[in-house]
Amino acid sequence: MITLTGFGKDYGDFTAVDSIDLQIDAGETFGFIGPNGAGKSTTIRFLATLLRASRGSGVVANCDVMGDPVGVRQAIGYMPDNFGVYDGMRVWEFLDFFAVAYRIGRTQRKQIIDNVLELLDLTHKRNDFVNGLSRGMKQRLCLAKTLVHDPPVLILDEPASGLDPRARVEVKALLKELRKMGKTILISSHILTELADCCTSIGIIERGQLLMHGPIESVYNQIRQNRIVEIQFFSGEEAGMSILRSSPHLRSVENTPTAVVAELETDDEGLAELMEEMIKAGVRMKSFNDRDPTLEDVFMTVTKGLVT
Repeated sequence: MITLTGFGKDYGDFTAVDSIDLQIDAGETFGFIGPNGAGKSTTIRFLATLLRASRGSGVVANCDVMGDPVGVRQAIGYMPDNFGVYDGMRVWEFLDFFAVAYRIGRTQRKQIIDNVLELLDLTHKRNDFVNGLSRGMKQRLCLAKTLVHDPPVLILDEPASGLDPRARVEVKALLKELRKMGKTILISSHILTELADCCTSIGIIERGQLLMHGPIESVYNQIRQNRIVEIQFFSGEEAGMSILRSSPHLRSVENTPTAVVAELETDDEGLAELMEEMIKAGVRMKSFNDRDPTLEDVFMTVTKGLVT
């Protein structure tokens, strides 16, 4: 559905994006992860036909980004990181305006607007003025606007930026619902927790370079060289810590308010031997949890070589 081949963008002597090769298949929700200034928005604006590439090419829904920009615009719903609403318009009028822009006939528009308002839980705001909406409601309205022409591809740049925690949860629920509807979604964010449980695949970009991408479980497995273990001691903590610190596999250990968190370069057998040694020493544990890596762990591991 989305393909980038050698895409790069320069602004004078500054390289915003170096050279990206990327394939996002139909039905995927792809999380584009990176800090502000990494090149996420530049890449997204190219895919949305808003800027030209310095090199390389892109294809969205079988339409060449530079050769057939009109075809791309028909195929995508684009939500920028910063957007405005038109003062003096009511919610339904705002959506009707964009439906007209997509040349949707008068007889179809009312039903389409009703359906989109229901999907985004905005029906009760139908006749409200857009400039009186809260930020969260404006985000919903902008997402509703991207759906009026029923595009197969959604390109969303920081859709939950600036929202309160409850609104972010609601946005994630909407993304999951849109994926169930068969949409292909590219969503960018610098807030990793927003993407952890709603993406099927991710790509990590830093300083204009795509460092890693693929199915989310595959990416987790690639960086899981070390094991992160959380231990809650019931008794014998001093002996347990001594055993832990003397382990040749230990890379780091940290005391948190709820548990001891240790990073060990070992496998399942090594973890079993460590736990067995503690038990033989009389250490009693409430839990010994082999924690899965988080997106934060992935990001820090992948970008470690670029930190100066």
